[in-house]
Amino acid sequence: MSQQTGTGASAEPQALDIGPAVEGDLAEIVRILNHTIVHSVASFATRPTSVAEQRGWFERFSSTGPHRLLVARRGEAVLGYACSGPYRDHEAFRETVEVSVALDAGCRGQGVGSALYRELFECLAGEPVHVVVAGIAVPNDASVALHRKFGFTEVGTFREYAVKNGQYISSLWMQRVLPGR
Repeated sequence: MSQQTGTGASAEPQALDIGPAVEGDLAEIVRILNHTIVHSVASFATRPTSVAEQRGWFERFSSTGPHRLLVARRGEAVLGYACSGPYRDHEAFRETVEVSVALDAGCRGQGVGSALYRELFECLAGEPVHVVVAGIAVPNDASVALHRKFGFTEVGTFREYAVKNGQYISSLWMQRVLPGR
């Protein structure tokens, strides 16, 4: 688990802790996810989800291997999560993972997403992963900038290929080839 000095208005800011998600984090992860579902197109889900519905998703991650789920905490508060999961079920994609990051609305722009991705990519460095991909619903300048910061390049855009709340959504796909593979 890594630690970084937090930022904030208090005299003694709490450290930002990044580590593997545990069962007790699932409710906070769902809270963050549901805020995204309701207030943006960043998630293609069209209705809020529950802890019970997300349990299968949560259980596919491990503390080792290429499929990880990390959370950022400040004290007891979960500020966000980042994950790497299978891109597709086909064996041919066994060295490709899809990543995503989601943050509590109150801590965006404070370096939490960067801290999560930094730790996630450190975890993936020793794993059998060749390519990391990310699909970003656009417009989302902050997410595109975060991915570029971590060496992702644009691959292409699926234009208006999804519909949410009566709005067509396009998605920019980016990829990063990991060194040493």
